[in-house]
Amino acid sequence: MKVLQLDVENMSYELIEPETSVYDESEEKKFSVEDAVVMLISVEKGDNEEIASKAIQETLGFMKKQKRKLLLIYPFAHLSRELESPREARDLLEFMRKTASESCEVVKAPFGWNKKWSIKIKGHPLAEQLKNYSGKVGESIQGASSGGTPAKEEISDAIKQEEKVRSTWYILTPEGELVPRAEFRKEGYENLKKFADYEITKVRTYQQVPPHIKLMQKLQLVDYEPGSDQGNMRFYPNGRLIKSLLERYVTEKTVSYGAIEVETPIMYDYGHPALKEYLNRFPSRHYIVKSDDKEFFLRFSADFGQFLLMSDATVSYKQLPFRFYEITRYSFRRELSGELTGLKRLRAFTMPDMHTMCAGIDQAKEEFKKQFDFCMNVLDSIGIEQGSYEAAIRMTEEFWKENGDFIRYLVKTFGKPVLIEMWNFRYAYFDPKFEFNVVDTMGKATALSTVQMDHENGKRYNMTYIDANSNRQFPIILHDSPSGAIERVIYALLEQAAEDEKKGKTPSLPLWLSPTQVRFVPLADRHLKKCIEEAKYMTEKGIRADVDDTDSSLSKKIRNAEQNWVPYICVIGDREMESNKLSVRTRGKQGQSDRSSDELAQEILGAVAGMPKAPLSLSMMLSKRPIFRG
Repeated sequence: MKVLQLDVENMSYELIEPETSVYDESEEKKFSVEDAVVMLISVEKGDNEEIASKAIQETLGFMKKQKRKLLLIYPFAHLSRELESPREARDLLEFMRKTASESCEVVKAPFGWNKKWSIKIKGHPLAEQLKNYSGKVGESIQGASSGGTPAKEEISDAIKQEEKVRSTWYILTPEGELVPRAEFRKEGYENLKKFADYEITKVRTYQQVPPHIKLMQKLQLVDYEPGSDQGNMRFYPNGRLIKSLLERYVTEKTVSYGAIEVETPIMYDYGHPALKEYLNRFPSRHYIVKSDDKEFFLRFSADFGQFLLMSDATVSYKQLPFRFYEITRYSFRRELSGELTGLKRLRAFTMPDMHTMCAGIDQAKEEFKKQFDFCMNVLDSIGIEQGSYEAAIRMTEEFWKENGDFIRYLVKTFGKPVLIEMWNFRYAYFDPKFEFNVVDTMGKATALSTVQMDHENGKRYNMTYIDANSNRQFPIILHDSPSGAIERVIYALLEQAAEDEKKGKTPSLPLWLSPTQVRFVPLADRHLKKCIEEAKYMTEKGIRADVDDTDSSLSKKIRNAEQNWVPYICVIGDREMESNKLSVRTRGKQGQSDRSSDELAQEILGAVAGMPKAPLSLSMMLSKRPIFRG
C-alpha cells in the first residue's frame, strides 16, 4: 500500500464520470474539506486489513500531534503499478474508513471516479509524506520524467535478503552478561530502551517536525532545496562554515590515525562485473544515470573507487593494516521519500570513509578494537560526548559463537550496555559491524560512527597483499566512517542543543563550530571604531569576531546575538573605552564580567585548541550581510 499523506488547508474535488465498472454511487458531485489530513491511497496486490490498520494508526498518530480532527481517505491509483482489483481495493478502503471513524471524523471520496480537484497544502516540512506499507521490497516512488515514465531505481539483492533475515535482539552488559532484550529491566537506561524499540519496530517516520529542522532554519544554517530532488539540501554561509570545519577535522584526525587520503569518481559503470556484484551485496537503493549508450550508478559510498584503487596497489604484509581514506562530497542513496527528514536521512550526503586492509581475522579484530576507540574519540572531540549516544553491534549467530570474547571486549570498552542484533545468516558483505547512535528528542535514532568487517570484497575486487612467503593473499577489509555523515553530525549537535533547552539549559553549538565566536556591540556610534579594532584584533588571533553596526537598539542587538547563539557578547561604551577592558557576556552564564582583550582571546583559543580554524563566512559588519529567506 502506497500512501501520500498531506496536511492540507483545503481540498475540493468534483466527480466527473465513473472510470471503472466498480464504483461508489453518489448523488453529490462536489466535495470540499478544510484543515484536514488527506490520505491519497493506492491499494496494491497483497494488501490486507493488517497493513491497512497500520497505515490508519500511523496517520491518526500524525493527526494527534498536529491537532487535526478531520481525515479524508482518497482513492488514488497513481502511486503504484501493482494495483489490487477494484473490488478488493474498494472493500479495503471502506475498512480503513470504518477503522478511522472510531477515532476521528472521516470523509471517504467515492471510489472508481474520474475527479477534478484542487488542493492547498500547509507549509511545514512534514506536510507531504510518501509512505510504503506493503511490507514488500520494490521500487520506491519517484517523480515521473517529462515523458511520463518513472525514473529507474535498482533494488539490491542485499535489501531483499535483509527483508528475509531473522534477527534476535539482546542487551550485552559491560560485565559480559547477554540478556534477551525483553528481559532487560535495569533502571537508568531510558535512551538505550528507546533506541532498542526504534530498531526493533523500524518505524522511521516522524509525526511532527523534529527540533533540529526548526533550529537549522532559525539559525540560517541549512534548508530544503525545492529546485532539487528530495533529500538534497542547501547550505547557507554559516552552515557551510560548520560543515567545512567538521570535514577538515575528521579528515585531519583520520590522516593522523594513519590513513592515506585519495579522491575517486562519483559515478561508476553499472555493467562492471565486480561493481555490479557488490551493488547486490550492499543494502542500499541507488541512482542510475545514462551517458551515451552506457548506464552508470552514482556512488553511495567511497567503496567502489577505493576498492578499484586498492586492487591496483602492491602491498606487503609488513605494511598492514593499510588504510585508504576519502571524504565523499557527495554520496547518493535513494532513501524512501517518507523517511527523508531534515539532516537525519538524506539522498545526497558527505561521508568520511576509511577502508583498511587486514591480514586475516586476528589482525582485523585488533584493528577493529582500535577503530572502535578512534570513533569514540572523534565524536567526543566534536562535542558529542560518549554518554549521550548508544551503541549497537550486529553480527551473525555464528560470529558470536566463535568470537564472543571479542564482542565482550568492545562492550566493556564502551562502558555501558549495548544493543546486540544477531542474524540467522549473513545477508550482506559484513559480519560484524557496530554503530554509535544518537537518540533524538522524539525517541528516533540515527547512526553516526560505524565500523564493518568485510569478508567478501577482497576477493571480489582482487585486492591482495604479499605474505611472508611471497604469496598473494586476499585481505579482510574494515569499513570505517569515524563520525558518520557530516550532515548527521550537525543533526546530532542541533538535537543535543534542543535536548539541553528542554532541560532548562541554554542551547549552544561547540565553541569551535560557532559561526561567530565573539560579537562586539557599540553602545553608541562613537564606540563603533573601538568595536572594529577589537574585532580585528580577535581576527588576527584566529577567532571569528564580528560587529553589530546596525541601527537596532542595544537590547535588540543583544537579543539578536543570543538568538544566533553567539558564545561571547562584548558591549563597548565609554566605561570600556576608558578602562580598556571588555564587558563580556558568556552564553549560558548569568551576568557579565570584565576582561582584557588578550584574556578573552586566550580563553577562546584555549577552549578550541587542536581544532581547525576558519575565518567568518560573512562580512564582519552585520549591516553588510544578506538575510536568507527559505
